[in-house]
Amino acid sequence: MARRGYWRSIIGDGAVAIAIAAVLTIAWAWRDWGNLAQLHLPDTDDAMRLQQIRDWLGGQPFRDVSQHRLGMDGLAMHWSRLPDLVPAAIIAQVTPILGAARAELVAVIAWPALLFTTALMFTGRIARALDPAIARTAIIVAAIGYPVTTLFMPGRIDHHGLQIVLLLVIVRMLLISPGRFADPLSAAVIGIASCASLVIGLETAPFMLVAALIIWTRWASGGPGGQLMSYGLALGLSLAFSRIILAPDGWAYPACDGFTSIAWQAAQGASFAPIILALFGSATVSPRDRVAASGLIALAAAAVLVPAARPCLNPYDNVDPLLARLWLDNVGEAQSLLTAPIDASVGYMGLLVIGLIASLACAWRRRSLIWTVVIAFQLTALLLCLVQLRGAYGGAILAAPALAAVITAARRRGPAWLAGAWIGSAGMIYPIAAQALVTTPASPAPAGKPDGPAPCTSPVVIAALAKLQPGTVIAPMDLGAYAIAGTKHRFIAAPYHRNNAGNAAMYRFFLSDPDAARAIAITVKADYVLLCEGGFGALDPSTHHDPRWLIAQLESGRAPRWLTPVAPGVWQLR
Repeated sequence: MARRGYWRSIIGDGAVAIAIAAVLTIAWAWRDWGNLAQLHLPDTDDAMRLQQIRDWLGGQPFRDVSQHRLGMDGLAMHWSRLPDLVPAAIIAQVTPILGAARAELVAVIAWPALLFTTALMFTGRIARALDPAIARTAIIVAAIGYPVTTLFMPGRIDHHGLQIVLLLVIVRMLLISPGRFADPLSAAVIGIASCASLVIGLETAPFMLVAALIIWTRWASGGPGGQLMSYGLALGLSLAFSRIILAPDGWAYPACDGFTSIAWQAAQGASFAPIILALFGSATVSPRDRVAASGLIALAAAAVLVPAARPCLNPYDNVDPLLARLWLDNVGEAQSLLTAPIDASVGYMGLLVIGLIASLACAWRRRSLIWTVVIAFQLTALLLCLVQLRGAYGGAILAAPALAAVITAARRRGPAWLAGAWIGSAGMIYPIAAQALVTTPASPAPAGKPDGPAPCTSPVVIAALAKLQPGTVIAPMDLGAYAIAGTKHRFIAAPYHRNNAGNAAMYRFFLSDPDAARAIAITVKADYVLLCEGGFGALDPSTHHDPRWLIAQLESGRAPRWLTPVAPGVWQLR
């Protein structure tokens, strides 16, 4: 009976997750159909991911994740091929039936929907492990949990949604009830999922460290060593396999900003620690001895790994200071909680903070250590937000179980309490409230004429560029990824931190006098210059009106003689 009830709960949770994900995906797709039908995806990274997949399916080698139409002479991207596998498979299978364009449309809708369904399903299973009565409510709360739900909207094919799913898999495995076979098996899954997340990107590395520390804590407090050994073996073997299969051509890139040699060596070296400790633990169950041994191993590992992994402390250390000031410091999700505008901070972190408070309350009232697993990851998300607001994604979805518990408790107190609990659990409330309560200064009006350039990333701009003969384009950074996906041109700039030379050349081109700008254009072999509205939002407004700089002359309609207008906001070099 227990086994039958277990599978019945899985089927029920899955049905609820599928239904909610299907309804929301259809609603989002209907709302955004105008852009989706043109494969104009929600984010620059989604557009670039689609182009990376096209290049691969078009014959670019599996290990070559460079974007050859970006930068001064192509750019070795810091991305992994792993997130490309499923959408590429969908496109490859559907293209003979529907054609390439429709196959891509199917992929950019189906892949986020599949991830969304999986995320909701695992959220329900996490909640059921904490309290069976809150599982279905937690699925609903997670489905409306801003900002994490934005990662699963149609078109969101970048890697962040996949990393959220892997995080949820890890949390669920940590909550599995102890058992003879459950411990080693769940630990192996944690090791494999951690490896996959690290291969995709290092944003979630702190969460992976927390998972390892939880497994270590269980062992150090006198538990059996099977889970620690299984975790270390699975992580180490997965990393070795990934090195063989997934290492990109730019493996030796001297940075720790993705799956590079530096990051792999640090992770592979660290994977030996749990194996050594598990072997040592077979000789003693004394917590004091195990902690002492762990300290010695940690010191030895630090002596070996810290010098090699020092670049991992700041993956963006090589970014040109000009680019850091004008671009990177103004990327919303990459901003720190300490420097981001208050409305952005509240919008990103509202659900995380409320969910953390609810989790602490659940742990206190029920005197249950099982809640500490979720709390550990929520606290990590909060600390990550002190560096980058994108840490809120994981914290928002992990808020769902505790908020579901609050809603369940509120049902017994009456309609007013229940309404308040649902309002507090609705993630979209926080950005809406922040915008209503925080007065933000109005953006300065663009310096161009009313009939001047269209907004950057607009399909109108992409369509105008697509009509021109392929060439090299100097344009604001935000346009780069969209235009590479939507045209045959090469672009000097795009919002990727490795493109130091190209991005710096673009800024210096627009912020120079016409003679110096022409010299830069010749150096980068540019054929076209494009200026679009909002492309330089971080610049001091006075820059747009300084007649010395090329940007001011173009915005005022006084292009130098060596530029010939060929479309609204587009000039060709003579």
